[in-house]
Amino acid sequence: MATALPPPDQRVVLRKVSWETYEGLLAGQEDSSAPRFTYDRGTLEIMSPLPEHEEVNRALASLVENVAVEWRMSFRNLGSTTFKREDLGCGFEPDSCFYLRNAERMRGKARIDLTVDPPPDLVIEIDITHPSLDKLPIYAALGVPEVWRYKDDRLAIWVLEGGAYEEREESLALQRVSAAALSELLRESQEMDPPDWILQVRDWARSLRSPGS
Repeated sequence: MATALPPPDQRVVLRKVSWETYEGLLAGQEDSSAPRFTYDRGTLEIMSPLPEHEEVNRALASLVENVAVEWRMSFRNLGSTTFKREDLGCGFEPDSCFYLRNAERMRGKARIDLTVDPPPDLVIEIDITHPSLDKLPIYAALGVPEVWRYKDDRLAIWVLEGGAYEEREESLALQRVSAAALSELLRESQEMDPPDWILQVRDWARSLRSPGS
């Protein structure tokens, strides 16, 4: 049964959806970044992001990239790539995701198989409105080490510990980066011209860089 949510959510939830139907929908959207699908053991959420959602998402992705550049870190930005495991009955398409610690291992891979490949080291999730499907258990089932979730004008860092997520003050993937600083930088991204903001992010990243790095 489908549940249509009114604007501004732009979400539809379907129940009792087979894995084969989910796979068919993914195949039909291979060349499109929207809508995005999240699947959890028969429940399927279809979401089309709004401009506000994408602005925050792209600002966070840009922030990660610029910090990695300033810190001379290898990274692979896989955007909203589909990650799924049929044996676990779940799959997701993040707003953005990065391989950082595993960047070199995953470099050049055209297809990702989570039964043998690691999940992304960092997933970014934007909740401009209240989500219909709790995605943290899905990320945990697939072993995503860290999730940055933006909600209610605040960014929270969630780190996987013992099969469940715990909120942390600082990032595991980008050590010394705090949730409070990320929230402030996101707020400034909405007030500043993009070039000025990027330069500010790079200055900030350099100030956090370890001596000699």
